[in-house]
Amino acid sequence: MNRHLSISLATVLIFALVVAGCYGLHGKQTRHSSSVVQYLYPDKENVSVTPSVPVLSLPIKAGIAFVPNTEMSGSAYRLSEKQKLDIMEQIAGEFAKYPFVKSIERIPTAYLKPKGGFTNLDQIRTMHGVDVIALISYDQVQHTSEDMLSIAYWTIVGMYVVKGERNDTNTMMDTAVYHIPSRKLLFRAPGTSQIKGSATPVNLDEQLRKDSYDGFVKANDDMIANLHAELDRFKDKVKAKPDEYKVVSEAGSRGGGGIDPLTAILILITGGAALWFGRKRE
Repeated sequence: MNRHLSISLATVLIFALVVAGCYGLHGKQTRHSSSVVQYLYPDKENVSVTPSVPVLSLPIKAGIAFVPNTEMSGSAYRLSEKQKLDIMEQIAGEFAKYPFVKSIERIPTAYLKPKGGFTNLDQIRTMHGVDVIALISYDQVQHTSEDMLSIAYWTIVGMYVVKGERNDTNTMMDTAVYHIPSRKLLFRAPGTSQIKGSATPVNLDEQLRKDSYDGFVKANDDMIANLHAELDRFKDKVKAKPDEYKVVSEAGSRGGGGIDPLTAILILITGGAALWFGRKRE
């Protein structure tokens, strides 16, 4: 009896040592990321090139797409194309609420080439007939260790740092909206999430997979909330700086009807938009 007990205790001890070696101080880390900077400005191109004045044709025809992956390490959870389309559908629905948006094309990831740059966007513009595109990027790090960690996510306007702890899933998502012909960044909206894990080593992989997906969902919700605020700021910026944005209205469109472009966009971005369009339909 004592012999069997000793064997059992030895087995438990060996298992504990193995677990400690795998998930102890050195820990386990996975990373899954994509980058707008690396996609648009490959090979260290100069990102400070001054873009031209964008000509915004109302109502806007926009596209939305995930930029290609740039890093995949460990057994990181990979967003499927179906999940990416679901996220794009949700974001597109938020854009569609604004009267100055005519249509939003959901562009499959396969159409975007790694390090494709604006040349690739020009191809997408020709294929899908869009002048404005919302590029979604992300950075997710899962870390299982006794020590602290942080992830640094580089965006087109600087670095964003998210602090983390043991068993944390840290996710950063970012939507950067560009006017393709002018190469102008119109606005961007970030979103973050942090999920604190509590899984045992036995079911750790399963829990990390779940935390990974939940992290993307929560970061996307945060990004959408910020998207509305950034859209409002952008509308104010267009009104305050007419020399930096040229607005034209397509004939026969919701912004047309013989009014000048500036008046059209002012109507579209103020509370009187619904009243105006209601009168046009009567």
